[in-house]
Amino acid sequence: MALQDDWQTRNWRVGLLYPLSCLFGLIVWTRRLCYDIGLLRQVQLPVPVIIVGNVTVGGTGKTPLTIYLANALRGLGYHPGIISRGYKGASKTWPRSVHKDSDPYEVGDEPVLLAQRTGCPVVVGPDRVAAAKQLLAEYPCDILFSDDGMQHYRLARTLEVAVLDAKRRLGNRLLLPAGPLREPPSRLNTVDFQVYNGIPESPETEHYFTLAAQEAVNLRTEEKRPLTDFSGCAVHAVAGIGHPPRFFDLLRRYGVMPHEHAFTDHHHYREEDLAFSHELPVLMTEKDAVKCRDLVDGNAWYVPVEVELHSHFVDKLLARLSVLGNK
Repeated sequence: MALQDDWQTRNWRVGLLYPLSCLFGLIVWTRRLCYDIGLLRQVQLPVPVIIVGNVTVGGTGKTPLTIYLANALRGLGYHPGIISRGYKGASKTWPRSVHKDSDPYEVGDEPVLLAQRTGCPVVVGPDRVAAAKQLLAEYPCDILFSDDGMQHYRLARTLEVAVLDAKRRLGNRLLLPAGPLREPPSRLNTVDFQVYNGIPESPETEHYFTLAAQEAVNLRTEEKRPLTDFSGCAVHAVAGIGHPPRFFDLLRRYGVMPHEHAFTDHHHYREEDLAFSHELPVLMTEKDAVKCRDLVDGNAWYVPVEVELHSHFVDKLLARLSVLGNK
């Protein structure tokens, strides 16, 4: 969290890391050049591939947007499949198919959430090309979403959707480790769409979405309660996501008073992590809940979020997909 704060400014600590950022930038540039001139080859798949990724590290909302888009296209008659890296998954074999009841510590927490929220086939693995080929061999999909993977250039893509945090944007605009960027800011000039999580500076011209929550779901019983039932109440708020303050701020918007418990993204929870001294309700993200059901008592709840897309983005995405498909 302290490092993420530094990435919003340029201080002496950032200055010390700047030489490493220059080296990282050279590696990024060289690798991209190798693909551009054909020294490294991309693998073209027989169906359209849509990358939902970003140029920064830290949570920007890629997974909720992927869920939204996959469900939207299913509703329009498509048969989407989803691939992901399975980050921090401990499986000894890759790629792996993911189901609603898969072990998140084997295949990753976000892929399990993707399977639960979309019902789409999900296959994960560090090699996204291998994951995609297995998915297409096992399931009759006519379009693929890659949750993250914008920098996985070996996988040829039809469309790129870059997701940005409307508040943090590109931070201090420096590459790792002095800043949050995986690639230079100019990389955004090459993507098909930029979509902001939160209201951007120019909402009338930029694509953006917000995250809304209506209810809390009990981890043990699946009982559902309106989130407003917790308004005015103190709770233990647990978030092991890329940017935990987003979850805490969401709770405050609904009048909840969170005692903040921020963990690193994809945290491996233990019972002691959730053994709080005060007996208050525990509210956590849905992503954390897939790993915590056996670690909590009956007063622990997760808060599912829904994407509210504030433009005709899906129509524009499909129009762009149609143009590219006819070339």
